[in-house]
Amino acid sequence: MPLQDPRIGHGYDLHRLEPPPPEGAGQPFILGGIRIDHDRGPVGHSDGDALLHAVTDAILGALGEPDIGQIFPDDDPRWHEADSAGFLEEAVQRMAQANFVLGNLDCTVICEQPKLSPHKEAITNTLARLLHTEPERVNVKGKTHERVDAVGEGRAIEVHAVVLLLPRSNA
Repeated sequence: MPLQDPRIGHGYDLHRLEPPPPEGAGQPFILGGIRIDHDRGPVGHSDGDALLHAVTDAILGALGEPDIGQIFPDDDPRWHEADSAGFLEEAVQRMAQANFVLGNLDCTVICEQPKLSPHKEAITNTLARLLHTEPERVNVKGKTHERVDAVGEGRAIEVHAVVLLLPRSNA
């Protein structure tokens, strides 16, 4: 019988950010399911949405499931340029099958640019919709690395996500 105590999971992701190639066909900057105008985009096999990747891994971790890279390997052409919302939807489905619901989600997005604050509400609402919960259960914070290392130099984006999953009967 699976454990039905509250479960905590931590997810982490980091993507290199690069300007589009000269022909202009670079990866768009997508964060939390929202396309954001920026002069750089994430380098990744899928759409490179570091926030959705971290949240997916946090849920999978709380469930004791394999991580996102094991379920959606980057050497599988099916996931090339895939919408990361599909990865999160799979994690949410596994959460429901294990009889858990989201207690809350707390995320920290670390990047110098673009600034998160103008997009925070849209990202929070998108996450809440994808997680089948209320926006009040989702918290997204933006931080910088104060120009230290690749993240601080604007060459990467880093995300941490922590989830609390509650047994459906306690929610």
